Amino acid sequence: MPGNGLWRTKSIEQSIADTDEPDTRLRKDLTAWDLTVFGVAVVIGAGIFTLTASTAGNLAGPSVSLAFVLAAVACALAALCYAEFASTVPVAGSAYTFSYATFGEFMAWIIGWDLVLEFAVGAAAVAKGWSVYLQTVLGQAGVTVKTTASVGGVDVDWGSLLLISVLTVLLVVGTKLSSRVSAVITAVKVAVVLLVIVLGIGYIKAANYSPYIPPAESGGTTASGLEQSLFSLVTGFEGSTYGVLGLLAAASLVFFAFIGFDVVATTAEETRNPQRAVPRGILGSLAIVTVLYVAVSLVITGMLPYDQLKTQPDGTRATLATAFSQNGVDWAATVISVGALAGLTTVVMVLMLGQSRVLFAMSRDGLLPRGLARTGQHGTPFRITIAIGILVAIAAGFFPAGKLEEMVNVGTLFAFILVSAGVLVLRKTRPDLPRGFRVPWVPFVPILAILACLWLMLNLTALTWVRFLVWMALGVVVYFAYSRRHSLLGKRGTTAVPVVKHDEIP
Repeated sequence: MPGNGLWRTKSIEQSIADTDEPDTRLRKDLTAWDLTVFGVAVVIGAGIFTLTASTAGNLAGPSVSLAFVLAAVACALAALCYAEFASTVPVAGSAYTFSYATFGEFMAWIIGWDLVLEFAVGAAAVAKGWSVYLQTVLGQAGVTVKTTASVGGVDVDWGSLLLISVLTVLLVVGTKLSSRVSAVITAVKVAVVLLVIVLGIGYIKAANYSPYIPPAESGGTTASGLEQSLFSLVTGFEGSTYGVLGLLAAASLVFFAFIGFDVVATTAEETRNPQRAVPRGILGSLAIVTVLYVAVSLVITGMLPYDQLKTQPDGTRATLATAFSQNGVDWAATVISVGALAGLTTVVMVLMLGQSRVLFAMSRDGLLPRGLARTGQHGTPFRITIAIGILVAIAAGFFPAGKLEEMVNVGTLFAFILVSAGVLVLRKTRPDLPRGFRVPWVPFVPILAILACLWLMLNLTALTWVRFLVWMALGVVVYFAYSRRHSLLGKRGTTAVPVVKHDEIP
């Protein structure tokens, strides 16, 4: 295979050797506990506070709890594959680095570009949600102030700008400090979630769970054209509110609530014992949040009939606070708002952390300007972190959020499919590699992960697919215009350059 080919691969040994470059070395500070905190911190956010109630009202009814289970199963299958890869290739970059070792440079670039969509767009969208909650919390405290202001005729979301500025400084100062701050805030939001569960149990009425899967309702809110799911567009099956199709559509939507656990894999290079800590962090955080999500969804749908959780004609969406206010527990709304504010804070921080590590890996490989990968006195890629802070601040501060949830979903699912397929490829091409964690029942688990993620992708709207393909096309242009010519692997003129002996891999 020629050294300048699209499919040139970077050896595992080379990837690990590159982590010792003095100018781009990351500090190894993190433990399995730190990674679990990061995982819980990024996953418990907008999904549990805003998505649960509205999805029950609009799509699934009481079966939204089953929708969370279906989404969690798809995530768990992919998580097993991430755990094996991260324990085998403990290098920053997550799916990007894994793809470089298995599918070659072009696919690695595509997945790296895709992760920009997942992390950066996700961080901007959640930051806007944080700003809304900040305004709510201030209002409940008697301070009436809007977190948006008009400057020269342009609406500026100063709440988002404030959040992103503070988080950028934290991430530049150090990953360990970020982990400690994240741990404190995560403890607050988990406490709020547990309060919701314990307090809500007393208001559950068994009759609200019947029917568990409401009969399908055609028409009305059923979408058409590019607004319908790709599955409906291709097969001609009409989408529906409620019913089995409504349940499956809900599973695709609440998948957004799980996004972020793969961020744990991006920190593998900064972990003291990545072979053991990364799999524990990924699987442990996913198990914790799944239990919390299912419990909250059961409580909320038990507190109110599902038809009272529908989005209102004026666009107002039901939230956790809706169920409590309808039951006369108004003070809980304030507590939930504080919990949501805390929750969204750590989501934005960890998404920005993940984004910086992916771009760091791409810069170190020469696919982006190498100077961006330089680390500072705190052992963090400060240039990339600041650049990401500026970009996310611009997106969140000056642009409307729009339909970003599905855009983030399609990018993440695509990454999951490639990582799952990569496990099969690496098992075949490099069976000799030491693996700190091994996916059980190969090839069945990776194949099931691919099929589950593909099914969820098909249930996203056709318009989301169009936007995704446009973004990918832009990435292809950037690759051929810059990255291919500046690739360090291309300059070395070989497909794989083992620079350390197999038994010397840390």
